[in-house]
Amino acid sequence: MSKMFTEQQRFALNGPTMGTRWTALFFAPTGLDPAPVRIALQSAVDCVDAQMSTWRPDSDLMRLNAAPVGPWVPVPEHLRRVLLLGLEIGRASGGAFDISMGDAVTAWGFGPETAAPDRIRTAMTGKRTSAQDALDISEIGIRKSAPVSIDLNGIAKGYGVDRLADTLQAQGINAGLVGIDGEMRALGLRPDGTAWTIAVEKPDSTRRAAHSILALENAAVATSGDYRHWVEVQGRRLSHTMDPHRGAPLIAAPASVTVVAPSCAEADAWATALMVLGPQTGARRAKERGLDALFLLRNDAGEVTEVRVGPLFSQDPAAGASNMGT
Repeated sequence: MSKMFTEQQRFALNGPTMGTRWTALFFAPTGLDPAPVRIALQSAVDCVDAQMSTWRPDSDLMRLNAAPVGPWVPVPEHLRRVLLLGLEIGRASGGAFDISMGDAVTAWGFGPETAAPDRIRTAMTGKRTSAQDALDISEIGIRKSAPVSIDLNGIAKGYGVDRLADTLQAQGINAGLVGIDGEMRALGLRPDGTAWTIAVEKPDSTRRAAHSILALENAAVATSGDYRHWVEVQGRRLSHTMDPHRGAPLIAAPASVTVVAPSCAEADAWATALMVLGPQTGARRAKERGLDALFLLRNDAGEVTEVRVGPLFSQDPAAGASNMGT
């Protein structure tokens, strides 16, 4: 065993954020005081939540949503970066990822308010302007050219994971695995030279079990699916992922889509976009973008089949790993 390995100690930290918890598993020199690291990690995700939450009326995002059409609205840098990335992926996905779906998310009861039939009708029948057409972003702030409600739930958790990773690296820690609610990012390798192992869940709402295993080094993974958050309408379960063309939950969507990308914000947003695009168009778009993606499809009998894109998903699935590397 190498001297470097014997001098490394394993640390596991966690804390509350965005209605769930953040986790950080990392190796650092023996004797490291984890308290300052924990404080820095909590501060990083608290900043993201304060800027991007739709559950906090005082967040910078809600202030932007409340602003009138026309004037420039100054926003903090992290929010500005996420808005820029959201628009970029919106364009690259042909509008499948659209951060201006806040009205539909709220109407269908996936936000802080319960579902409301009148708002659902408005979301589905009213004139809809995409975020790409409604938002101008510059160094001085954001300007709305149309009344839109921005929702960043398809990208903010991923960005929060990236901030956790950035914070560890700023502390001189370069071997770790950080996550928020299943969105994960791996830094480097474990001290013994092996990759971080992460499980892709089976799309099963009744229990948590692994469908397949990923080995990650300096990469991020995110999953969007229909088996954790849904509404039931006339006996049919509808995903929390919104169809930008309908202003309503997806009807015929994959059970889940898992994406591996350089950053967790990208993986998070593209997982949502590929859910909207579906397995055929989504697989083509993933190949064009050089993304590794795994589509899990559920038939009427409940059987799960796959569509795999990229070398990371070329191996046969294996079961038995946990969500965190060990």
